[in-house]
Amino acid sequence: MAPVNETLSHQGKFLQPHRVFTIFKWTIYILLAWNAFLFLQEDLAASAETFGNTITWRNFVEAYSAFIDTSAWVVLLLIFELETAIIPDEKLKGGLKWVLMVIRVVCYFFIVYAFWGYIGKYMVITDLLPFSLADVCSLAGTDWNYVVDLDDYPPIDATTCVALQGQPLLQIAGTEIIGTRDALDSARGLAVIDIINAGTWLIIVVLLEVEVWMQLKELLTDRILYLGKYLKGFFYLILFIAAAYWGFEGTFLDFWDAFLWLVAFIFIELNIFQWHEETDQGGAEAEQYNP
Repeated sequence: MAPVNETLSHQGKFLQPHRVFTIFKWTIYILLAWNAFLFLQEDLAASAETFGNTITWRNFVEAYSAFIDTSAWVVLLLIFELETAIIPDEKLKGGLKWVLMVIRVVCYFFIVYAFWGYIGKYMVITDLLPFSLADVCSLAGTDWNYVVDLDDYPPIDATTCVALQGQPLLQIAGTEIIGTRDALDSARGLAVIDIINAGTWLIIVVLLEVEVWMQLKELLTDRILYLGKYLKGFFYLILFIAAAYWGFEGTFLDFWDAFLWLVAFIFIELNIFQWHEETDQGGAEAEQYNP
């Protein structure tokens, strides 16, 4: 049996702030990877109703935009973590540099591809036709579905048809999906938020890429770093507003995912600040010993 003092010593080492912070950070990253799987399930269900068995390379990104987007971002997030906190600067050269570059380019391709998918989804959800049927309950048990929100189109049954009966209805063109004006307006609003959110993240990640490049080239100054902090702060505020919108109008998964991504990139921001400080400190020490 280990001595009590030794056990307490091990517990103390495990509960050190740096170790707790690292565990918390990687827990967030794992949760984001799990969210990618949840988005795949959501996209599979929604695309089955929107596109049926006609999913092609042309509409693939519209059908699975959330899964594609989240998966690519998870990989890109891990690359940022490797570059800013794990791999030493001297090793970020040569073959490893080009491997990371290729992976990064593939990620950006799918991120931009998903961004286009969000635009395509908006175009689908806003391409509407008037729908008129005397007895909506005649659609119960058929292939017809109704709109709950952007990614939720359950089949019409005997209960829901009663709620839809007598209301002005619209049909999503080219599909067997109908909905009320309020439901479709809500779905359109969520589609717009998807576009704003994806576009804002693209801007932020470009700013981060510039900072990482400047840091590797030893061009990143304190002034540029703090200017970037306030500039990105504005865009993070937009993302926070989008997350709040999802909290009120969207699903919990959308809100939870948006919240986790904000936390994850706070870690990347902290990594860059610490990386910059360590580089400055190393440079100052080198000058001290080599006047």
